[in-house]
Amino acid sequence: MSIDQIASEVMHLDPKSRAVLAKTIWESLEDPYVIEEMSDQEAIQLAKRRDDEIERGEVVPLSHDELMAKVRGNEG
Repeated sequence: MSIDQIASEVMHLDPKSRAVLAKTIWESLEDPYVIEEMSDQEAIQLAKRRDDEIERGEVVPLSHDELMAKVRGNEG
């Protein structure tokens, strides 16, 4: 079954069941997909660094659709 098919089936679940499923899946992931836990201050510093990189043109941000295509392997 493809990710799109699974996602379609999941959307038939009630919101609470979807939340439980999402939490279960998220907690099952390991590096490199999950960033180790960080404090709020560390997260803010990281966000500011990333924003500065974008402002300086060092990196190009992705739209949500572009990110999802990369995650699914459909970089087209």
